[in-house]
Amino acid sequence: MSVSVQIEDFDISQEIGTLTAVRTDIGAVVTFTGLVRDMGGGQPVSAMDLEHWPGMTEQALEQIETRARQRWSLQATRIVHRYGRSEERRVGKEC
Repeated sequence: MSVSVQIEDFDISQEIGTLTAVRTDIGAVVTFTGLVRDMGGGQPVSAMDLEHWPGMTEQALEQIETRARQRWSLQATRIVHRYGRSEERRVGKEC
């Protein structure tokens, strides 16, 4: 398990490559990518600012990962949560 909470952008292809480089038992990779919508509450949206609470964010993501492992047989996990400003249609978070 690996959880990162960061303000820096990241490359999902690089994250997948790192995860699978030493694991030949992984037969599939599933990702979730959050995007900034163009509308919110009927109003145009051009950017989104994500905040986080250090310590609490990591703990919540670790709990999500633990529940996923209990529910499914997972060989490996990698969670990256990006905070800060994200522009319209730009990746906000991926895991």
